[in-house]
Amino acid sequence: MTLRIDLYFSFRSPYSYLATPQLSALRDQYDFEIDVKVVRPIAVRIPGFFKQVNPLWPPYLARDTWRIAERLGIPYRWPRPDPIIMDVASGEVAVEQPYIMGVSRMGAAAAEAGRGFEFAREASRAIWSGQVENWHQGDHLARAAEAAGLPASLASEDLSRFDPVIEANETAQTAAGHWGVPLMVFNGEPFFGQDRLEDILWRMKGAGLTAR
Repeated sequence: MTLRIDLYFSFRSPYSYLATPQLSALRDQYDFEIDVKVVRPIAVRIPGFFKQVNPLWPPYLARDTWRIAERLGIPYRWPRPDPIIMDVASGEVAVEQPYIMGVSRMGAAAAEAGRGFEFAREASRAIWSGQVENWHQGDHLARAAEAAGLPASLASEDLSRFDPVIEANETAQTAAGHWGVPLMVFNGEPFFGQDRLEDILWRMKGAGLTAR
């Protein structure tokens, strides 16, 4: 029997990006599927978050994500541009967020089409790998959609109808027991962080997970 997990995912989260190749490899090896639930980044979901965060956290995040990427051999660079429009020094986040909302809506549309994980993998690679400049322009997201098995036209559609879906995902994320991403949920049990993959794999094996 094919098992399923929910993956709460943000396109601004480096840890979400770093989880995708690992999850992809596990899914190739084991019989489970991934239902992506796109959520907005914490900078948008929690107003004022970066005005209150401990100043040690951002530099630690940078160091931690770099070493994870280096250890796993995953191409990585902070996105250009940042998916979130904000003043890093003050922590002030702009009200209008066209970059993150555009790709998040595409992710929600991809999930509805049954290709959510594939799009999350391809689009986050375009954003985070350092192999693409100005990921939000040109045909980069259209090519990510095509690589995920979706029409390239998805990148030019008005997808604002998916805003309520994203909001519902955020409500479900809270109900699942955590606020961060990547958050994986199996049979109602939350597993937060790309460093919990072995734990969720262990739990799924206990529920009868089999190799492909």
